[in-house]
Formats: sequence, C-alpha cells, structure tokens
Amino acid sequence: MKVGGGVVYGAPRATALPKLLLDRGRNRLRCFASSRSSHDHVSFIKDVAASHPPEHLSHLLKMLKIRGGSVLKRLIIHGNRSYIFYCVSGDTIMSPGDKQGLIPLAIPLARNSSGAVTALLRWPTAPPGMEMPVVEVKKHGVWLLAKNVDQLIHRILVEVDAKNASEDGDELFHASADVGEKLYKRGDFAKSQISNLDVYLLKQVGLFPDVLERKVMRHFEEGDQVSALVTGEFYTKKEHFPGFARPFVFNAEVLLKVGRTVEAKDAARGALKSPWWTLGCKYEEVANIAQWEDEQIEYFKEKVSAEGRQEDLKKGKAPAQVALDEAAFLLDLASVEGTWDEPVERIAECYKEAGLNDVARFVQYRE
Repeated sequence: MKVGGGVVYGAPRATALPKLLLDRGRNRLRCFASSRSSHDHVSFIKDVAASHPPEHLSHLLKMLKIRGGSVLKRLIIHGNRSYIFYCVSGDTIMSPGDKQGLIPLAIPLARNSSGAVTALLRWPTAPPGMEMPVVEVKKHGVWLLAKNVDQLIHRILVEVDAKNASEDGDELFHASADVGEKLYKRGDFAKSQISNLDVYLLKQVGLFPDVLERKVMRHFEEGDQVSALVTGEFYTKKEHFPGFARPFVFNAEVLLKVGRTVEAKDAARGALKSPWWTLGCKYEEVANIAQWEDEQIEYFKEKVSAEGRQEDLKKGKAPAQVALDEAAFLLDLASVEGTWDEPVERIAECYKEAGLNDVARFVQYRE
C-alpha cells in the first residue's frame, strides 16, 4: 500500500471499510472508498482480451477514482471526541468483465456520477503496434477520448493544472507518480504563456476529437470560414484517427454548414464506410446528410443472412473474410439501435469461424 498526499491507494477489493487518513494542516479526515484492484484489469486484458495491457493503466485508474470527485460530509463521534469526515468520491472503478449492455469490444474502466463509462477499446484486428484507445462508451458506440492511456494521463494533468485546482491537483499528480512527472511538470502550462488550453493540448499533448471540433467552431464564431474548413479537412487525415468515422462525420457537418451540400453528402457516405459505432452520433444523423434512406441498413441485413453469406462464398471470397465481414455488419447494425447484447453470440461465432478464438472468447465474456 502506498500512502501520501492525503490519499490511500491500492486497497484490496475485499476491504469492507474505507481507509482513513488525517489531512495535514486541516482538522478533518479524508477517505477513498475501497475499489477493485488494477490487477483485475491487467489480468483480464492478458487472459480474456488476449492483448497487451497498457503499461501505466494502474496510474490512470487511480486518477479516474479522484477526477471529478464529489465531497460527502459526515460527523463521526469517537468517545468524547467528534470529527468532521469528508469522503471524496470520484469515478467508480468497474469490473473489466461488466460488459452487459455495452459494445462488446469495450473493456470497462470506470463509471462517473452521470453514468458515462470510460473504457479501453479492443479492436478485433488491430494493426501491429497500435495501442488500445481510451473511449467513452455511448449507447450507439464509442467516443474517442485519447489514442492511448499515457495521452489521457497527460491531458488530465494539464487540465487540472490549468484550473489551478490545488487540492484535486495534488491528488491527481500524486496518483500519476513518476509517470506523470515524465509526461508533464506542474506549472508548464503557465510557463508556456499559451493562454488557450485547447491550443496547448494540441501543441504539447496530442490530437483529440473534442478539442479539434471546438477549434473549428471557434473559427466559425470568429467569422473565419476558411480556417474552419481547413481544420475540418485536417481532422480527417487518416493517420490522425485510424479506424474512426467521427472526423468524417464532423467534416460533413462543417461542409453542410457552409452550404456545400454535395461535398457534405460525399463526406457522410465516406464516414459510413467506417464502423458505424465510431460515428460519434446516431446513424440516422449521418444517413440524412448522406441522403440515404434505409437502403444501407437493408443491404447489411441481407449480407448477414444465410443467402448473403452463400453469395459471397460463391463469388470466391475466403470463408474467414466472409465471417469477419459478417461480424462487422452485425456490430454496425447493433449500433443503430444500441442493442449490443442480442447479437453477441453470433458475433463471437463469426470470429471463431475466422480463426480468432481469443477475440471470440473476449466478445462473449460476461460476468
């Protein structure tokens, strides 16, 4: 167990009571309720997801427990003395196997007070060397938070430092430990003399979808339509967010905003060539820009039918590829309504047929 900075970390998940620690300089006690160990996630990623756990995942989990915490005040009477007891509760660390109702490719990390789930994304056929992205799981798919764990740790530290949140900052920097020190030194944002936090994030931390989208909207607010279009196009470069459709969706919205309807339609149709669960919005919103009715949905339904599979096989497509395509179509169709649990068994079967038994077992896993 590691103690310091007013926070107790690493309590075993079997612990029934919160750990208490006197907050120096203040006549109060602080606590963090016990939660499951990061070892659970590391073991799950290795043994069930058959992937390589991010090196600094344990640090991120500690930070998620603190970030955005709420303070609960309690009075404790012990003998003839009374104490004011403040319990600071951040995100709730989830079991990695608590996948019910979530897209089956997600490895849950934490749930915040509003119910949003932060997770790792386990791509079925990720390119070699690609790290697991950190995403927010939504009903219709996922929203990319960061390309990897280190990038999100870096961003959290910059943001809390920029807000001058001394107490939360102390705890978050402590939780990030030596990893945080390598990524970001406290005070660097102020020293940079960059007044805009988003500009600093893009220059010093990395590219983030929400930051780029805000940048485009600021250009519009300033009346700079050309810069908005250029940034929207920059957002779609394939090396920036490989596999994600969201940049193309947003670029379509930008084009539509300036009256370039035909280009917007093409951009939306391009977005729908990527997984629909990476659109960052409902399928219908993109289909409207693409000027499609239900024909694409009907086409996908036909492709996952027995007749559709046989037709592809007759055309000479390899059985493994037919199975992989069917799994992708089923995920896309599930994203339309956000009904993830129903097709899980068939999706797992498809991965087995494609020879990806580890992926099949991960997709199928439920606590």
